[in-house]
Amino acid sequence: MIKKSRKTQETSITVELELYGSGQSNIDTGVGFLDHMLESFTKHSLIDLSVSCDGDTHIDDHHSVEDIGIVISQALNEALYPLSGVERFGSAGIVMDEALVQCDLDLSNRAYLHYDIEIDGKVGSFDVELVEEFFRALVVGSSISAHLVMLRGRNKHHIIEASFKAFAVALRRALSPNSRVGVPSTKGLL
Repeated sequence: MIKKSRKTQETSITVELELYGSGQSNIDTGVGFLDHMLESFTKHSLIDLSVSCDGDTHIDDHHSVEDIGIVISQALNEALYPLSGVERFGSAGIVMDEALVQCDLDLSNRAYLHYDIEIDGKVGSFDVELVEEFFRALVVGSSISAHLVMLRGRNKHHIIEASFKAFAVALRRALSPNSRVGVPSTKGLL
């Protein structure tokens, strides 16, 4: 179990992460929609995740959402690297009713995000632009290269939830044990 904390003038966050868990979650971010997305992420990644956040949501959800992505990424980075004995690459297309989102990722120890999900507005009180902020913080801090692409969809809730699930399943697949591969790179180190 890896534990990380971060305290700023805007947020106070604690994260506990078990990479090879069973999908158990204890999430209290102060942002209801993000709680729902992180619970879905843990269920489908099979990562155990505990997140608590006291943030300045009286202003808006931005600081909390982005900083939670940062702290989760720090725990994920520590759990991942140095990478050995896993597939490294993961891919998942997730359907949620009319929505279809594809995630392809590489546990490359090099950060990159291609985010091609064009939605705007809100889901409840949640600004959907914060989804990109969360994923950017997550992949940068965990040094993952990820492509999230919406192939179709109309319902913003479905599109966003399919995105979190696609990332979760792609990550679970990338973490699949493969003892034959050793370090999954011709460089000999990731």
